[in-house]
Amino acid sequence: MTSLFSKPRALTSHITNFKTYRPVIGKLHVATLTLLLFLIAAGIAVTSSLWLNKTTKAFDRPTLVATKPEPELEPPHETGVLVNCTSFLNQNRSGSCSRTPLLNKKKPSHRPTITTIKPVPVRVSEKKSPEDTGSSVDCSSFLNQNRSGSCSRTLQSGYNQNQTESNRSCPDYFKWIHEDLKPWRETGITKEMVERGKTTAHFRLVILNGKVFVENYKKSIQTRDAFTLWGILQLLRKYPGKLPDVDLMFDCDDRPVIRSDGYNILNRTVEDAPPPLFRYCGDRWTEDIVFPDWSFWGWQEINIKEWSKVLKEMEEGKKKKKFMERDAYAYWKGNPFVASPSREDLLTCNLSSLHDWNARIFIQDWISEGQRGFENSNVANQCTYRYKIYIEGYAWSVSEKYILACDSVTLMVKPYYYDFFSRTLQPLQHYWPIRDKDKCRSIKFAVDWLNNHTQKAQEIGREASEFMQRDLSMENVYDYMFHLLNEYSKLLKYKPQVPKNSVELCTEALVCPSEGEDVNGVDKKFMIGSLVSRPHASGPCSLPPPFDSNGLEKFHRKKLNLIRQVEKWEDSYWQKVL
Repeated sequence: MTSLFSKPRALTSHITNFKTYRPVIGKLHVATLTLLLFLIAAGIAVTSSLWLNKTTKAFDRPTLVATKPEPELEPPHETGVLVNCTSFLNQNRSGSCSRTPLLNKKKPSHRPTITTIKPVPVRVSEKKSPEDTGSSVDCSSFLNQNRSGSCSRTLQSGYNQNQTESNRSCPDYFKWIHEDLKPWRETGITKEMVERGKTTAHFRLVILNGKVFVENYKKSIQTRDAFTLWGILQLLRKYPGKLPDVDLMFDCDDRPVIRSDGYNILNRTVEDAPPPLFRYCGDRWTEDIVFPDWSFWGWQEINIKEWSKVLKEMEEGKKKKKFMERDAYAYWKGNPFVASPSREDLLTCNLSSLHDWNARIFIQDWISEGQRGFENSNVANQCTYRYKIYIEGYAWSVSEKYILACDSVTLMVKPYYYDFFSRTLQPLQHYWPIRDKDKCRSIKFAVDWLNNHTQKAQEIGREASEFMQRDLSMENVYDYMFHLLNEYSKLLKYKPQVPKNSVELCTEALVCPSEGEDVNGVDKKFMIGSLVSRPHASGPCSLPPPFDSNGLEKFHRKKLNLIRQVEKWEDSYWQKVL
């Protein structure tokens, strides 16, 4: 039996082979170790590099400070992105988005968005001239606070502490305020008197603690009532906190109705005193209280703008043709078919194959004119004749102030009605008087006489135009309203209360309820055009005292004597011709 130890040669052979391969194995171990160390070092280097890069970027990233907007941000009006809060609130009273149209898709912006909670006033007016830039109504706030479009939570303008006393004297025609209120000077005005005027009134107006309440009885012609109320609201914006409490009835029709012969004039008592009723005109036989008419804030149905804008356009319009370059005839354009025999009679004075009465008469067809966009009815473009005829319609006519504002001579056919300012006008100073009974021959004589006395003609036209620009400015119209309501309130013998069926009215309620839509037929652009944007810097002008005992009589006598003088000239002229 053999074993390993029994074979020494074989063992020696194995040992010899091991010694032979040991150097090779050692070299492999060193190479492997070296490679392993290299890989470990490379991994550490790459990991450190990535960590360092990440850390550096974290420190180098710019920080956005939310409290300070970046200078590169564009202002809101330049971004092109608008939020129409008014339309949203009008369509969605509950504040939901179900009916809100989505915006058109835009490229995403990576700029930070700054959100503000301060409400931005929504302008409801069209493009304005520089002097009107402050004319805005905050419809967003109004609609946010008043889902129903009411004024109950709308902040009312308080007393303007910075408003100084005015050192202006009111024009002379303000004296007629005392005359119009004279019927109640002894008795005062009771609530029962006011309510007796409801028979013909279109609405009842109550001003209480600076808020306006209206009780409507019937709809007026066109939008007279709406624009009259708008004018009163603008008065409160002009002189906030200054108007006392008032309760009155207003009739928007043409002719006055409170006849003076129906009430006891001497020893008048509360029981037999007439009801105080406001309207646009009066006459010598009635006691209606005369108030500025609606058209001072625009007559939308015939596209006549607010009075302040008309005055500016008149100043430019009358420069287009100098007086001596104008047609040397008497011009009238209007509607003769208004139940006015006098206007129908005027048509016979037009040029014909038989007569030339120096008159050029044109019939205004408002329906066809409206279809053409009123392109031929701009009153500022009608100062192309030397003489313009004023003639009453169904009663007094709104056209009076537009005719007088042009520096052509106003040929005034004998009027039977008056508005709040026209009583102070004097013949041969502001106009030339025309007979009503024989108007054709009267017009013929007036044109011939004035064409032969062009200097006097230009003086009359210029005096009337300056009166309208100066004494009948919109500022004086508001001041007349203020003093009339203020003096009227002094006669009230009771504390006005909110009528049971009335609604509160404010500027926002008339122009904000629905975007782009008219309210009760009212075109809002006419209202916005006459918006009072801020309280007046000073108070109203100083009201002149009443006529003294002889002053009113002297005034009437002077006017009558001047008219008679013209009639004598006219009679003498025709006696020579015939």
